Amino acid sequence: MNKLFFIILGFLVAISLAQADSTKVEDWAFSHAAVSIEGGEVYPFGDLIDAVYNTYYGGFGFRYSYWENVDGVVMFHYSYFEPRPKEVVYDGVHQFMGKVGLDWRFKVIEPVVLGGGFACNWTRADYEEKEKPGFNEPGGTLTDNETEFGWYARLRVDFIKLEKYRVGLNVMWEEIWTLPKRSDMLYAGFYIERSLW
Repeated sequence: MNKLFFIILGFLVAISLAQADSTKVEDWAFSHAAVSIEGGEVYPFGDLIDAVYNTYYGGFGFRYSYWENVDGVVMFHYSYFEPRPKEVVYDGVHQFMGKVGLDWRFKVIEPVVLGGGFACNWTRADYEEKEKPGFNEPGGTLTDNETEFGWYARLRVDFIKLEKYRVGLNVMWEEIWTLPKRSDMLYAGFYIERSLW
């Protein structure tokens, strides 16, 4: 799956470079910028289906023009996962997600925007040692925070496009490189974006 991601990323970069005209990057970089808020639902896949329930997420983002048809993206999200097995000794897991990547806009499929990049997730168990003893026994995790890295791919569709505002749908696939197995999740949510300049 990782090879496929890098092949797709290379393909999109090659297309972006081919579409660029002779203008310099400096003519486009940060010529436009926007902030957004977003909310939706997270759907775990693979082994995570048996580990946690679907949950909601919320967050904000920053998008800026880098090239004529390429935008830089920075996103921060938060979600709270509740474990499925009753024998789990913690109530849930706080997860903070940071993502940095690029969005490609192709006139052929407009208003659909394709994107991808790198993800970093920080998690911590919702746990009070006095209430639930035995957390530090074999099998216990997440008491001292965990940070994992991975990649994401996304599809963004603008439904409403005004002079300063955009409203749309954001669908993201995220793979985190946890061991011994990868953690996969699908995000689906709506966003409201406001242009800064």
